[in-house]
Amino acid sequence: MERPQGFAKFIIVLTTITAAVMELLDTTIVNVALNQISGALGATIEDIAWVITSYAIANVVIIPMTGFLGEYFGRKNYYLGSMILFGIASYFCGMSETLWELVFWRFIQGIGGGALLSTSQAILFDAFEPEDRPMASGFFGMGIILGPSLGPVLGGYLVDNFHWSDIFLVNIPICIIAVILTLVYIDRKEGEGANRKNMAIDYPGILLLMVTVGGLQFMLEKGESEDWFDSRLINICAFLFVGGLAAFIYRELHTKSPVVNIRIFQNQTFTMSSIFTLVGGFGLFTSVFVYPIMVQRINGLTPTETGLSLMVPTFLGVFLFPVIGRALSKGAKPLPFMVFGILIYIVFGFIGGESTSEMGRWDFFPMQMLRVIGVACLQMPLINQAVAGLKPNEYASGISLTNMIRQLGGAFGIAVANNYATTRAAQHRSDLLANVTAENPLFQQRFQGIAQSMAQKTGEIARAGEMAYKQIDMAVTKQAYYLAYLDTFRLVSIIFILIFPFVFLIKTPKKDKKDIEKILKASEEAH
Repeated sequence: MERPQGFAKFIIVLTTITAAVMELLDTTIVNVALNQISGALGATIEDIAWVITSYAIANVVIIPMTGFLGEYFGRKNYYLGSMILFGIASYFCGMSETLWELVFWRFIQGIGGGALLSTSQAILFDAFEPEDRPMASGFFGMGIILGPSLGPVLGGYLVDNFHWSDIFLVNIPICIIAVILTLVYIDRKEGEGANRKNMAIDYPGILLLMVTVGGLQFMLEKGESEDWFDSRLINICAFLFVGGLAAFIYRELHTKSPVVNIRIFQNQTFTMSSIFTLVGGFGLFTSVFVYPIMVQRINGLTPTETGLSLMVPTFLGVFLFPVIGRALSKGAKPLPFMVFGILIYIVFGFIGGESTSEMGRWDFFPMQMLRVIGVACLQMPLINQAVAGLKPNEYASGISLTNMIRQLGGAFGIAVANNYATTRAAQHRSDLLANVTAENPLFQQRFQGIAQSMAQKTGEIARAGEMAYKQIDMAVTKQAYYLAYLDTFRLVSIIFILIFPFVFLIKTPKKDKKDIEKILKASEEAH
């Protein structure tokens, strides 16, 4: 097939990377605005997490279907339709006046955005010769790290200088430009949508996938507040997850037109890579979720300062992804990169767990640099490893499932981090309050000092003691959450420690020159 050249190729790369960045950016752009959104809509910080997870659930549901839906509707039509849906949903997110209205439109936004990720990757691959596709993977990897990392930067600037709704409305002009560029520069593949009449939509499979993912996500989100399996609602969700997963697997293995080709999990390389992609997504999204909340609640950083503390490390990742992609394209083995990336993640978690409440935005640079290096060294090889052992006609399914698994890891990570931090905060608060007693001379000294200060400032001597107790209570709560966030960083390290030995089970299939030439030719025909 004829590849785009020169300016046309540059525009395709720019359009696809922008679409991928925009989709992933919206997974984290709300992180720095959670306090403002919860205040404006009258929601708790625990409930406001649904603004993030509803988007992630929609992503996880729609991403594995993109290969099928792109073939059914035609890839270009599906790509354009998804962009338009994403833009419309972004507008209504910005116009939302209640929490659950916002959650609903975030879910619709996630449906439109989920298609942009895998479809952008496929279109980007088409712009490169098969032997140059590791470089295409490098460019796509830039989007993977730019989106989640730049979200807090842009979100912080908009929240501080404008209104929280602008974090959604900013998507609209970008969508309009991307739609125009797609119409002009991205060509339809030969025979797009021609087999629609011969294709059957796997409606039961789609429904079972939604039930499975929705049941699991709701169980993770509401488990803590509902007392886990003492709750009938959580038990129902657990049943929906287990039963839905079993039925989904059976359905996809026995239907002629599965919406998700799960047979590729028979490939050991793909399966092991998927496990690390899941854990990598957990680490990437969890760290980006916890960090903004911690530094704003505890360290007093503004949303803009929070974003700036992430910006410079992010540009390091932009540089690293193409470099690692070029090294892999020249024959470098992926295992050393992955091992190094996991070790960096482990160190990052423990360094994050040693942060102090007096640290400013510049003090967080070293730990954020470590995070970016770990992401680049782990994610870049995984993008290539995920399809290394697959047949060319399985690449589309492999790409979609890999992106889904990464997003699923992120969705699980946010849910687990939210519940874990809440649980640990309650435990730390209980431990701290054990020292707040009348018999403790240090407490009495602190109490008397605060009471006297309040009496001097307000002139209300009678209420000075009551105000002092409130001040101490707020200080205890703040310290409890601070300790809980540090525990959450350490949790990321512990998970990577547990998964580390299995990295050596990932094998890169060896192919001679003739095998490579056949795969490249078949890959070109498949794309």
